[in-house]
Amino acid sequence: MAEGYVMGLREKIGHVPMVIACASVIIYDEQRGILLQKRADNGTWCYHGGSVEPNERVEEAAKRELFEEVGLTADKMTLYTVASGPDQHFFYPNGDEVHIVDTVFICKDFSGEMVLEQAEVVDCRWFAFDELPDEISQATRGPILHFAQEMLAKKC
Repeated sequence: MAEGYVMGLREKIGHVPMVIACASVIIYDEQRGILLQKRADNGTWCYHGGSVEPNERVEEAAKRELFEEVGLTADKMTLYTVASGPDQHFFYPNGDEVHIVDTVFICKDFSGEMVLEQAEVVDCRWFAFDELPDEISQATRGPILHFAQEMLAKKC
């Protein structure tokens, strides 16, 4: 979760439910699959992303989060989906409750060396489209599984 705007609000309002605008990116390679990161806070796998800061474009937020979390730079991204609704209702381990509206991009055009932000990410690895981990974060499960199914269907 972003340390800026949202955390500042949390200091004032505590754990009450919030609707949060997020931006994320699914990094993929047609041969290697999807690059997922393992969250430090709850040990689940997810794509890369986080809260949008005031006056920040969602594209820039997704790129910023990717770089902050795993050290990669996204170049060309394509809008994939906007995830919202009951599947995006999430409780952080610290008790913060959120209803996420997540603008999700896909990207196969990226560069850089992986450097994990240890406070947020404990592992990062490639998963084949048909060999995804069971422990996928609830808030990212739908888009990840749907994208993997689309990629598998393309191979047929």
